[in-house]
Amino acid sequence: MDSSAWNKAAWDRAVAEGDNPYTRVVSPEQIAAARQGVWALYLSDCKPVPRGWFPELAGLRVLCLASGGGQQGPILAALGARVTVLDVSPRQLAQDRFVAEREGLEIRLVEGDMADLSSFADASLDLIVNPPSTLFVPDLAPIWRECFRVLAPGGVLMTGFLNPDEFMFDHVALDREGVFVVKHPLPYVEHETLDPEALAQRISDQEMFHFSHSMEAQLGGLIDAGFVITGFYEDRRPPDDNTPVRHYMPTYYIARATKL
Repeated sequence: MDSSAWNKAAWDRAVAEGDNPYTRVVSPEQIAAARQGVWALYLSDCKPVPRGWFPELAGLRVLCLASGGGQQGPILAALGARVTVLDVSPRQLAQDRFVAEREGLEIRLVEGDMADLSSFADASLDLIVNPPSTLFVPDLAPIWRECFRVLAPGGVLMTGFLNPDEFMFDHVALDREGVFVVKHPLPYVEHETLDPEALAQRISDQEMFHFSHSMEAQLGGLIDAGFVITGFYEDRRPPDDNTPVRHYMPTYYIARATKL
């Protein structure tokens, strides 16, 4: 099953429709403020990444991994970083191109799979920023290995991921009725929960496909790849979210991992 191709089509569709918040570009006011040193970068819905997590950004070699949409990359470029954005969706990358042209920013754009960083040399980056995107891929180990390889010693990976416990609930009952119904064993592989007809319809409708990952695969996988965890926090869904999950558990975990 080619989940990468399915999700590429789904993200292109999301950009065209404009309803997904992760496709909405930063404003001119945000870029102007960043140039004056007033900025925040988010890898979850509500809490910004702590400023103390960031090294000096001017001249820093930064990869925004699976981070198209015109959000993190332009902010970092406005702060003087040398930014590359890699994303599987050409339309998400076009959002970064739009902001770069609008604001006179230099941003390199690479279309590709987040598990394949073969276009980057060993130790060629100082910082990798990865908003929650691992839920769209089936295997995390190759991603963490590649991130470790391309970071220079002392380099930092900042990654956000979803609480795997959310995937056990029937999302239709939760989203539409606010009712918690335990339905799916973990790890969750969405296309395996669908019958052939429903799967074909999802692909035809260009809907996104999701995968849950255990904490062992997420945090343990970073450690197995060679990283040291040097920061961690949780975040919840925003107050206007339609589901009641935010009242019971965090939705996002954000980790800072360092290559020593």
